[in-house]
Amino acid sequence: MRKLESIRILIIEDDAKIAGLLKSHIEKYGYTARAVVDFHHVMDEFREVKPDLVLLDVNLPMFDGFYWCRKIRSHSICPILFISARESEMDQVMALENGADDYITKPFHYDVVVAKIRSHLRRAYGSYSAKTEERTVEASGLVLYPERFMLTYKQGGTELTQKEAVLVEALMKKANRIVSRGRLLDLMWEDRHFIDDNTLNVYITRIRKKLKDLGLEDSIETVRGAGYKLCLEGALET
Repeated sequence: MRKLESIRILIIEDDAKIAGLLKSHIEKYGYTARAVVDFHHVMDEFREVKPDLVLLDVNLPMFDGFYWCRKIRSHSICPILFISARESEMDQVMALENGADDYITKPFHYDVVVAKIRSHLRRAYGSYSAKTEERTVEASGLVLYPERFMLTYKQGGTELTQKEAVLVEALMKKANRIVSRGRLLDLMWEDRHFIDDNTLNVYITRIRKKLKDLGLEDSIETVRGAGYKLCLEGALET
């Protein structure tokens, strides 16, 4: 991993006291930290700082943290850690769905936040990271960026949720072959005890619409009693 002082952390938190305490505590450990002050231009600050990790609140002026998480994911695969007083399971699910890597509830111990920062930095860039190049999955001009939930085709692109990206990756890796409903459900809900089978239909419908918007109409075929098939030529993971 790079030297600590070269690692940049962006804090997107509208409570000035919490943002200041986070910044000073993070900098005590040798990192460079910056807190957003203009919430009209969050992405401008993100592009200027080019952070290695983002701390992001849910309740923010103008747009909420889920919105900014999606925006950041369209530009970067850096770790995003939510810090929020909202403790509901749905908020945590929405954070992960929109591309977050972790969710820390307030009130929190600052040492715990720093420990999580260290852990995610190691996974992303240091001793735990598998590789530094971004992974892609490609099939006949269709390119998926699984780590930032982006799908592109020719000159177009669309954002995906985390689960949509998981489903698209499974279909692309077996392009022109059937992927069973059971396999797709396992990928989506491996940590759930209860599965609503209709949920998969909803996700497939959303993915079909996004593929259609990219110019790939009727590219997902439903194979009754078996599963789904992405009708493209070949798939290559790099």
